[in-house]
Amino acid sequence: MKRQDYLSWDEYFMGVAMLSAQRSKDPSTQVGACIANADHKILSVGYNGMPTGCNDDVMSWRRDGDPLDTKYLYVCHAELNAILNNDGGSLKGTTIYVTLFPCNECAKAIIQCGIREVVYWDDKYADTPAVQASKRMFELAGVRCRAYQPSGKHLGLNF
Repeated sequence: MKRQDYLSWDEYFMGVAMLSAQRSKDPSTQVGACIANADHKILSVGYNGMPTGCNDDVMSWRRDGDPLDTKYLYVCHAELNAILNNDGGSLKGTTIYVTLFPCNECAKAIIQCGIREVVYWDDKYADTPAVQASKRMFELAGVRCRAYQPSGKHLGLNF
């Protein structure tokens, strides 16, 4: 008889997104993303961080102050990184698993590359204009959004 307590596909892909988030060097917000196709194959992953070639030891991670001295104008979001990290194959019809609901800029990229479903862990910025715009665009473009439903399983990793 086969094992019964294995991970569902949603648990697996959200777990990969959560693990990817741990690569982020952002001291306040770690976000991860995992893109999977209908055959349950991972096509790409990403996390929020500074663009390649921009030394994250010298870039600012601040949240307040002059916009040019904060992280917001520089950090590449997890969703965009996952899209850009894809090895050139089509993302049409895929699902993106994200630990935080996408902002409006990431929503545009998600729509443009053909991702058809967003599964998200947290929607803590639901009341912001950026997320409201994302939801409006997703609805207009026919991108399905659904909250991840935690199963309560616990998985411990020791590194």
